[in-house]
Amino acid sequence: MSIVTYYPMWQDIHVMVFIGFGFLMVFLKTHSWSSVGFNFLVAAWAIQCSVLFFGFWKAVIYKGHLEKINIDMPLLIQGDFGAAAILISMGALLGKTSFPQLFVLVTIETIFYTLNAVICVDHLAAADIGGAIVIHMFGAIFGLTATYFFQPKKALEDRLEQCKGRYTSELIAMVGTLFLFLYWPSFNAALAVGMAQ
Repeated sequence: MSIVTYYPMWQDIHVMVFIGFGFLMVFLKTHSWSSVGFNFLVAAWAIQCSVLFFGFWKAVIYKGHLEKINIDMPLLIQGDFGAAAILISMGALLGKTSFPQLFVLVTIETIFYTLNAVICVDHLAAADIGGAIVIHMFGAIFGLTATYFFQPKKALEDRLEQCKGRYTSELIAMVGTLFLFLYWPSFNAALAVGMAQ
């Protein structure tokens, strides 16, 4: 039953994470195609880290000890949600961080994102079906806070105009936006049950 219920929506969320966010990140003229590659690698790493850290926090908070993590479809969907939060942060960090810095930051952010999600959704039972609080707000605030530590004066001056887009990069970013828009219902309904979907 789990596969039939969750798999189509998991596929849709995967398309959002890898294609939607991937082409959305093309908005900077100096990072156009490299950001698609960054997105692919960061999303793959973030999904794996999210699955591991969700299992870790749930075991530590609820059982008091570590145990084997049972991977099922809802956990894989939560892994994709974790990647979405990290990619929202990456949008604020593009052009300010190197790839190794981004990887370290992704790992650190995933630890705190999963802890926040377990506390808010599982422990406090906050109703956050679309992820407005846990995914989007956390990703945006973490990304903006992290930008402060990566040469904020240089970024504000932008003497080389690296923080600008060009017509083609913005047009391709629109393709990513369309993918995110088209698959948004699956993102909202993925973990809802029955008629709530």
